[in-house]
Amino acid sequence: MEFTDFDAELADWHQLQTAHPCSGLLLGNGASLAVWKNFAYDSLFELAQTTRNKPLSATELALFKSMETENFEPVLSGLKVAMRVNAALTISSSSPRNRYFAIKEALIHGIRSAHIPWRLMAPSTIAHISQALSQYATVYSTNYDLLAYWAVMHGAQPFDDLFDDDAVFNLHRTTSHATRILYLHGGMHLVKNFDGTARKLMSSESTLLGSFAVNALEDVPLFVCEGRSNDKMKIIRGSDYLSFCHAQLAQHQGSLCIFGHSLGKQDRHILDAVLQARPTTLAISILARSEAFIQHQKRHYSALFEGQNIELKFFDAKTHPLGNPEFSVPVARLKEGLEIRKG
Repeated sequence: MEFTDFDAELADWHQLQTAHPCSGLLLGNGASLAVWKNFAYDSLFELAQTTRNKPLSATELALFKSMETENFEPVLSGLKVAMRVNAALTISSSSPRNRYFAIKEALIHGIRSAHIPWRLMAPSTIAHISQALSQYATVYSTNYDLLAYWAVMHGAQPFDDLFDDDAVFNLHRTTSHATRILYLHGGMHLVKNFDGTARKLMSSESTLLGSFAVNALEDVPLFVCEGRSNDKMKIIRGSDYLSFCHAQLAQHQGSLCIFGHSLGKQDRHILDAVLQARPTTLAISILARSEAFIQHQKRHYSALFEGQNIELKFFDAKTHPLGNPEFSVPVARLKEGLEIRKG
């Protein structure tokens, strides 16, 4: 198709959902950006190098280069293995441990510099997100920030994240009628045990962001954030939780709403899972920046699903509850909040 074959018309989400109900929601970074524009950073790896508080040093960067990755999980896991080997062989080198904690600190400070603080999350915003997510049988999130976690933990609606009361991942849980929420790329609230199993961090506070710096020092965070799709899949296959979530997307039944997800080259594994599920209808959000942008986005998605016998429906992102501009938190409030606290 030529570029001009696509018009700039977008459906209203509520009308589209009535005509084509979606049982699943694939959530991308656009949903987080709708709340907090500072989530627009290009790379967490770059952020950890430029954070003002203890950024990655040349020594730590050399480790990432040697392992040919920009993801933190394999590097931190490798250092943990080195620490155990040193202990078993009574090698007194403290270098692996020092590098481990240095990388963790850079990661922590990088995330906290970009993440919306809990104090700026109004109860009405959390309730709104929770209500929006609860409209689906399953939510598949590729975001590793805490927005969905906060909505699940503090909203009024029931959710099932497949972790039991001991915060251990349990795929054999009894079937629940609550909305399932699966974190395809992990999350800040999840950690990887040494044996590859997943565990959920529990916090006595109203937010994990404040205690992230404490908890994360003892565990390897379980989230996939950088690199090529093949690199991400290597990490996913090494986790029982992530591999289960990925398989669930590939087996999704019913129509699927894709909100705030570009399905770019770096997420080819997500696209492949959707293609394997082969939903009859995909409802895809587009931010109506301009007519040319809408046409470009339609062309992009149509090319991804060409010849797949999947009906594509495009809707205005701002008509979806998760894209409602009223719930966008101005980043300027962060500075105002800090000034008030100092005063």
